[in-house]
Amino acid sequence: MTNRLALILFLLIVGCIVADFTLNDGDATLFLGKEMFEFLDWIAFWR
Repeated sequence: MTNRLALILFLLIVGCIVADFTLNDGDATLFLGKEMFEFLDWIAFWR
C-alpha cells in the first residue's frame, strides 16, 4: 500500500465518520461498533 493510497483511505474513513456525526448524530458509527463487538464475541466462541 502506498502512502498516497493510505492517505486517501484515511480521509475517506474520517469523512464518513464526520458525515455520520453531522447527519445522523453518530447512529451508524454506534451501530457498527456494537456489531463489531458482537462479531468479536462470536469469533472468540469459535476459537
